[in-house]
Amino acid sequence: MSEQKFIDTNTQSWNNLEQFPGTQILPLAEPVPQGSIHRLRMKKGTVIPVHSHPCDEYVYVLDGTIETDGKECKAGTFWFTPANTKNGSHKAITDVEILTIRLGAMGEFET
Repeated sequence: MSEQKFIDTNTQSWNNLEQFPGTQILPLAEPVPQGSIHRLRMKKGTVIPVHSHPCDEYVYVLDGTIETDGKECKAGTFWFTPANTKNGSHKAITDVEILTIRLGAMGEFET
């Protein structure tokens, strides 16, 4: 029998993303194969370069301010990026935390 799963995110360990210094990720679920629901922290000044995903992605700013594609997004901002659409770069204006739902594989980042 299936049952609900509860995660106390206050007691979970965050993982450093070596690919992007200044970022930490807290995985919450894999809603579809290779997909992800996760919280992401970025230190002020951290930049994630322009990239695309082969799937839809949804992002909600939980805390702080982030600039994405030239638009400043503060806590409470939600954005949607359709599959195969370039997005970013993402720059943390302040320390920031976002909640991301990605419905498939990670995708490619520009260098």
